[in-house]
Amino acid sequence: MNTALRTRRFQRGLTLVECAVGLAIAAVVAAAAVPSFESARERRHLEGAAAQFETDLQFARSAAVASGRALRLSFDAAAACYVVHTGSGADCRCGAGGAPVCTGDAEPLRTVRLGAGTPVTMTANVASISLDGQFGTIVPTATVRFQGRSGVALHQVVNVMGRVRTCSPGAAVAGYRAC
Repeated sequence: MNTALRTRRFQRGLTLVECAVGLAIAAVVAAAAVPSFESARERRHLEGAAAQFETDLQFARSAAVASGRALRLSFDAAAACYVVHTGSGADCRCGAGGAPVCTGDAEPLRTVRLGAGTPVTMTANVASISLDGQFGTIVPTATVRFQGRSGVALHQVVNVMGRVRTCSPGAAVAGYRAC
C-alpha cells in the first residue's frame, strides 16, 4: 500500500473549510435568534414587574387587615416606583436614591423601583390606593400599566375587593386577554 494513502486514511478531524462552513451556519442561526430572544427577555421583564406589583398589593392588603389599620400604596411615575406605607397618600414618595422619603408619622413598609436599565416603565391612573384595615377593600380602584420598550403592555386592573385582573391592550402579549 502507498504510504500517502495509508497516512490519509488515519487522519482525523475537520478541515479549515468544514470549520468555516459550520461557523457560518451557526452565525446565521444566532443572528436569526437574537431578535426573538430580545422580545422574550422584554416579555419576562414585563411579566415580572406586573407579578411583583400584584404580590405587593396582596401583601399590603394582608398587612392592613392583620394590623387593623389602613395602609397606602403610593405611585411615583417619574421615578417608576411605588411605596407601601402608613399615613395619607401624599406622605411618602420615592427618593432620588431609591429609598422612600416620608413625612410626618408615615412609615414605609415596602418600596419597589424599576431600575433604569429595566426595559419596563410603570404608570398608574391614580396617585395612591388606600387599603382598608377592617374589610381589606381598596379605594379607589386602579389600573397600573407596565409597558415595554417595544410598546407592548400589561395592565393590572385592581377592583374594590383587591382582586387583580391582568390584560394586554389589543392582546399584544400572548396568553393575556385583551383590555
